[in-house]
Amino acid sequence: MRVTVIGATGQLGTDVCREFRNSGYEVDALAHSEIHIESADSVTQTLAASRPDVVVNTAAFHHVDVCEQDPATAFAINTIGPRNLAKSCSEIGAILFHISTDYVFDGAKCLPYVESDLALPLNVYGNSKLAGENFVRTLAPRHYILRTSGLYGTSPCRGKNGRNFVQLMLTLAREKGAVKVVRDEQVTPTFTEDLARQIVSLVPSEAYGLYHASAEGSCSWYDFAAEIFRITDTKVELKAANSSDFPAKTPRPRYSVLENQALKARGLNQMRHWLVGLDSYLSGATVTRSA
Repeated sequence: MRVTVIGATGQLGTDVCREFRNSGYEVDALAHSEIHIESADSVTQTLAASRPDVVVNTAAFHHVDVCEQDPATAFAINTIGPRNLAKSCSEIGAILFHISTDYVFDGAKCLPYVESDLALPLNVYGNSKLAGENFVRTLAPRHYILRTSGLYGTSPCRGKNGRNFVQLMLTLAREKGAVKVVRDEQVTPTFTEDLARQIVSLVPSEAYGLYHASAEGSCSWYDFAAEIFRITDTKVELKAANSSDFPAKTPRPRYSVLENQALKARGLNQMRHWLVGLDSYLSGATVTRSA
């Protein structure tokens, strides 16, 4: 089978390409410069030429504050882009994987969100991603929508100046010796390699639909940082903070934990606990540790 990965040089896209290749698939790895998903012509021409069996869309405009300032671009990439891909995939009979986000929820539930929970985004980014989901649902009969949370991986994250949360914590510890991290926001840190394996495992299932696909378990950002420092034996003064100590330009959900209910109900869940994923990442990643 032939797979086209969009956003192939990004943090998640790099791992998706590798996992598909390791599983024997032929992969077309498209960087952001090679396809412009906000352009219907670009999408149609690119996919018509390669005729993939599977398309994986990892591309997104996901800097939350920038999305708030530039909603037109956010909706062009996060909403119109998936619409264009869904229409094209439907025309050529391809399976479409679309990666979405925990930010479609407002965080008010304070319990893990399942797929049937009402999505109520707090910001432009979440709204643009939810609208993209809706286009995929209605236009691409053979689709997988995967909502995930707190991604980090070994490849640079384009939307965060090339550094993920783990790298940021280790850098701050080395440079400052003390780090202050919020303790009142709950997330599920998800290793991109685990999500990539989950994506590949779904292809033969033909169990199309909406799924939550994040690591098992949850923690605060403070707890996440504490585990990073513990595993790497990093000497640092870790201080707890409240989200009010870091006034945000854009509202964000304070609780965005996802429960992989649909994957589990179908016996398809491959996601590991976040602690296992973090240990795996730190064992294989090139990270800078403080003295």
